[in-house]
Amino acid sequence: MLDKKNLLELVRFCMVGVANTAVDLGVFFVLTSGGAPYLPAQALAYSAGVVNSFCWNRKWTFKIKGKTSWGEMSSFLLVNLSSLLLSSLLLFVLYDTCQVPLWLSKFAATGLCLLVNFTASRRWVFKVGKTAGDAL
Repeated sequence: MLDKKNLLELVRFCMVGVANTAVDLGVFFVLTSGGAPYLPAQALAYSAGVVNSFCWNRKWTFKIKGKTSWGEMSSFLLVNLSSLLLSSLLLFVLYDTCQVPLWLSKFAATGLCLLVNFTASRRWVFKVGKTAGDAL
């Protein structure tokens, strides 16, 4: 059961996630509608969402103070790189292999990665009291 603090973090994470998703989807659909191949567009769009995510989740969602450590940044990037690879694989499988429409494939990949990212962010990346060496 979530206590009040954890529930507030979850709500904030979801709000940041909505903003990240809007950034991701906006960049993705602008690029693909302009003729960019969907997998490079996915990488660029996801990266734009990642930058937004780190800034807002660190300061607002999980209330981490002080300078960003190398360990924190590397664990965040590892989580998000893994999520990018997972979302790209899912996008490829759904769209190219299963012939699911691109917009639905993109939303499915995004939804799965949202769950993966919250769990990893909460338990590993932005864990309060963690030292920089813990992330590596």
